[in-house]
Amino acid sequence: MVYVVVGIAGMLGALLRYYVGVLLPTASFFGFPLGTLVVNFVGSFLLGWFATWSARPSFPLWLKTGIATGLIGSFTTFSTFSVDFLQLVQHHAWKMAFLYVFLSMFGGLLCSWSGFRVAKQTTRKEAL
Repeated sequence: MVYVVVGIAGMLGALLRYYVGVLLPTASFFGFPLGTLVVNFVGSFLLGWFATWSARPSFPLWLKTGIATGLIGSFTTFSTFSVDFLQLVQHHAWKMAFLYVFLSMFGGLLCSWSGFRVAKQTTRKEAL
């Protein structure tokens, strides 16, 4: 059952990822890979939030795996981040390349932390 859920959720995450890429094409932002950055920020926030929110023992493991690994995992994309960075370097866009790495790393961590905090606050309110 979990394989089916991960597969279906993965398909949905990949389609969402593609749609964001269509909405935010790299060419529109002077070669800066904004679509990948947005996807990874949103995915980091969602995974941080979801991992915290779904940590209760009663949450079904198959659903947690489907959403975290399937949906969010296929939505975010480290491989595209890596290729985008290398393409910027190949075009000698050094400042943009390192800005992209900095924003991706620290922005992703900040988004994950924000998702974690939002889930903690939501969970506390639900417990009251």
